[in-house]
Amino acid sequence: MITLPENATLLGRVWNADEQGPSVVTIRDGQVIDITAKIAPLVRDICEMDAPAGYVQVADGVALGSVDEILAARVGDLAKTHFLAPCDLQSIKACGVTFASSMVERVIEEQAAGDPLKAEAIRKRVGQTIGETLNNIVPGSEEATKVKTALIDEGLWSQYLEVGIGPDAEVFSKAQVLSSMGTGAMVGLHPISNWNNPEPEVVLTVSSKGAIVGATLGNDVNLRDVEGRSALLLSKAKDNNASCSIGPMIRLFDADYTLDDVRLADLDMTVTGLDNYILHGESTMREISRDPLDLVKATTGRHHQYPDGFMLFLGTLFAPTEDRDVPGEGFTHKLGDVVEIASPGLGCLTNTVQLSTECAEWTFGIRDLMSNLARRNLL
Repeated sequence: MITLPENATLLGRVWNADEQGPSVVTIRDGQVIDITAKIAPLVRDICEMDAPAGYVQVADGVALGSVDEILAARVGDLAKTHFLAPCDLQSIKACGVTFASSMVERVIEEQAAGDPLKAEAIRKRVGQTIGETLNNIVPGSEEATKVKTALIDEGLWSQYLEVGIGPDAEVFSKAQVLSSMGTGAMVGLHPISNWNNPEPEVVLTVSSKGAIVGATLGNDVNLRDVEGRSALLLSKAKDNNASCSIGPMIRLFDADYTLDDVRLADLDMTVTGLDNYILHGESTMREISRDPLDLVKATTGRHHQYPDGFMLFLGTLFAPTEDRDVPGEGFTHKLGDVVEIASPGLGCLTNTVQLSTECAEWTFGIRDLMSNLARRNLL
């Protein structure tokens, strides 16, 4: 797969082995160019500009190596320059239940109480009843209210349907600032989980003013059994060491790529196991039930501010139901699975699945970042 889109204005980060800290980079002629500068030492700083793409296109820089060389470096090896998640001080937010099909799966998880053995029977009953009914409903509309009433009468109402077709979107905190993994890194599963899956998503880059300045790909690693037991366990299901992956780089909006392209984006996903198991999945932004602009408005405004901007996962259509091993138990990850999430306009994000407790501990926080930039005379 093509890791990075061609002829795009790209913005990202690498671990700079010479500086023993992160550098802001772009791609030019197959080379990774360090554009870290005192005027903009952070990705956050560029995203706050009036014209981020225009700045990146002409910014002075120094070549750190070819894209292939830096992609080949082992992520986590501090002696080698390698890619990081493309965001730094931005908060990591995520929207859930934004597609009808995945909304049905969330209902099934809840009614099965996280038990995959019960899920198949519930899937047939619930899916046949509400699956097609919800496809073209505008959340919060009069038609949605009628469907809500009908579902209550059938005993099928759920808190997931409330955020799926109700007036308010689900927006939650996915990960801590600076904790996201980049392409090539391990992604982590909490060891208590026995039913889990990747979630391929488009991730928006949003400034403190609420302006959408670009987009990238993300894997919103999901523990289906944990969240299925109780929605109040959402934080335990979503935010663990190495459980958030973003990358490979932010594609900044310019004359060649805009929010309209995001609205039409198709995502392909492949999971390849050490057992030679292969799962193909897909998600398309064409079927999202809430427009990206509406999701951004639900996230920020007078009710909630983000001085350093935020990254916003938009949700996924993908919800794997095919059996991997045991009939009726559906799909779940095995350690060593390689997950590739690709979209022609955004590139390919690749990660390998491991337990959160076995992934490298996250130790380089905001204080370390500021100290490193100060030592390099960038602050």
